[in-house]
Amino acid sequence: MQLAGEPPTEADIADVTRLIGRTPQGDFRVVVRSATGEPVVVMNAPLLNDGTPMPTLYWLVGSAEVYAVSQLEANGAVDEVEAILGLDVIDEIHASYAQRRDALIPTTHTGHRPTAGVGGTRRGVKCLHAHFGHWLAGGHDAVGEWVAQQLDARGIERAQRV
Repeated sequence: MQLAGEPPTEADIADVTRLIGRTPQGDFRVVVRSATGEPVVVMNAPLLNDGTPMPTLYWLVGSAEVYAVSQLEANGAVDEVEAILGLDVIDEIHASYAQRRDALIPTTHTGHRPTAGVGGTRRGVKCLHAHFGHWLAGGHDAVGEWVAQQLDARGIERAQRV
């Protein structure tokens, strides 16, 4: 299985480099854009160019979205969403995410593989950014949906789900 969508343009690579503060080290696709065309979510290959495992399939890179979600995390939202949804629901999200990511690994690959679920997490929520990126990209992610509801309730403008 291959990454969906067209390879990134030179402008996409430059934008993502600026947004994450370094040159991407693996194949990616821009899967969600802002109204101005800026990348908001990228879909990463599960292995970097050097074969290193990349557990984060969907990476939230949009500057406004990253900032807004960081504010939620700083105010204790990780513990709040875990309490609301429960670990069993979150475990299902991780399992589905891992299955999708692992399907992209070539069958001939014999090296290390990414492990666990959203953002490499085994249990619970580690990163609201990764869940929100997954949800924006069309994934079934109750944590990401909850993040969207929190941003909407606060009147924070954000990219729309695909």
